[in-house]
Amino acid sequence: MNKPQVYPIAMRLVHWLMAALILSLLFVGLSMVSSLGPWQYTLLQWHKIAGVVALFAVLLRVALRLSSRTPALPNAIPKWQQAIAKLTHLAFYALLLLMPLSGYLMQNAAGRPLSVFGVSLPSIIATDLAWYGAFRELHAWLSIALILLIILHISAALYHGLIRRDGVLRSMIKH
Repeated sequence: MNKPQVYPIAMRLVHWLMAALILSLLFVGLSMVSSLGPWQYTLLQWHKIAGVVALFAVLLRVALRLSSRTPALPNAIPKWQQAIAKLTHLAFYALLLLMPLSGYLMQNAAGRPLSVFGVSLPSIIATDLAWYGAFRELHAWLSIALILLIILHISAALYHGLIRRDGVLRSMIKH
């Protein structure tokens, strides 16, 4: 059976909506740690809710990926680049799962209840400031890794779209 030339519309929509959400979360997260402005509490509340939404979005994205036929990379792309592309996507999925989980565990360890759209989420670990510090550090390092991976991803997309013109970028933006 032939591979499609473009990603299914559901995958493209989830990709671009998640891109906007993740970039917003990273921007807000970096803004919160660099300032103690009066708006910080409001941003923190939004960040927590959006983080939970991002977790469910990545679970939806994984389900879509596992149940959809996707375009193959062009044969002209060297096998080592194809392997890096696969590893990059796996790293994205891992980071997009670990980021909200580490944030959730950080809030649990700090003894801060988390409520999303009026639903209180259960605390799964006890309050412990040492664990809070560890999860906060992990969350920060994961965000740096995610930023670097996003830069790599955008660079590769632009390379394929503007220099190689091999259809890789077009498969994600074509309608």
